[in-house]
Amino acid sequence: MSDSQPLLLRAARGESVERTPVWMMRQAGRYMKVYRDLRDRYPSFRERSENPDLSYQISMQPFEAFQPDGVILFSDILTPLPGMGIDFDIVESKGPLIQQPIRSLSQIEALQPLEPNATMPFVGEVLGRLRESVGNKAAVLGFVGAPWTLAAYVVEGKSSKNYAVIKAMAFQQPDLLHRLLNHFAESIATYLRYQIDSGAQVVQMFDSWAGQLSPADYDTFAAPYQKRVVDLVKSTHPDTPMILYISGSAGVLERMGRTGVDIISLDWTVDMADGCARLPEHLGVQGNVDPGLLFGTPEAIRERIVDAVRKARGRRHILNLGHGILPGTPEDNAKVFFETGKTVDNLIGSAA
Repeated sequence: MSDSQPLLLRAARGESVERTPVWMMRQAGRYMKVYRDLRDRYPSFRERSENPDLSYQISMQPFEAFQPDGVILFSDILTPLPGMGIDFDIVESKGPLIQQPIRSLSQIEALQPLEPNATMPFVGEVLGRLRESVGNKAAVLGFVGAPWTLAAYVVEGKSSKNYAVIKAMAFQQPDLLHRLLNHFAESIATYLRYQIDSGAQVVQMFDSWAGQLSPADYDTFAAPYQKRVVDLVKSTHPDTPMILYISGSAGVLERMGRTGVDIISLDWTVDMADGCARLPEHLGVQGNVDPGLLFGTPEAIRERIVDAVRKARGRRHILNLGHGILPGTPEDNAKVFFETGKTVDNLIGSAA
């Protein structure tokens, strides 16, 4: 591929690149004053994420401030739910709320197939505008929630600490849950294809709550549906790199590597060298600096970035945090993260 392609895209495809690309999960958000000022003017999260002008503006904020190698759509993993007939809201400091949790066969049978162009045209518009704006200076990233995590939200009705409601469904009415998961897998694949067709060059699937499953239950309720999404997307868009992220994934890392994705995003509880050793060599890795480290000193941030990149040497690697950047993180420290990321190969070379 030509060097005219974005660095992150070339790295994600496994091509030889001049340096390690860097972006940050949740890089558009509450740690930035410019975002908080906009949030004060538009307090509804759904308005901010579903109004294409606002979503575009927020997506571009970290790019304008830090010039990361990836610009990710400002949205939410629950955004496609209304297009399936599931309404939700996101309450500041409380998180998502599903007005009518999905817990019966009749509710699942009433769900609609997702038609993103009809129900979420704002997503396509924003992705297209991002591609036009950043050109080849950064890759445009799209993302979705994986079936298990979407199911966890809609069955529980909100965030949960113990996932008792969906686990009760899993162990009492597994057939019911599998129907819901299959619906989400089909719809999410459709949504990813739409994002790619609209301008996303790399896509990430977040199975945020799959780390709450035992390995055996991951094999039953999460991995098959992750793989179904991947297979469907790859059947029509084989050249688009796909990333899989799970929070608390240490117990299922090898299983993640068998889902068909191109890159595994490691959280910070796994040492980068250990993560690379546990995954097949053909898979790329992303991560995995502790987001809490960004409350530390610039020297500590630089040291940890050098450690992560050095341990990932020889692998396809995208530098990132091991989770989203935390609210309250000093913007100057985010700047240190990006600036160090862009020069880390030189730092490693000079220290060798």
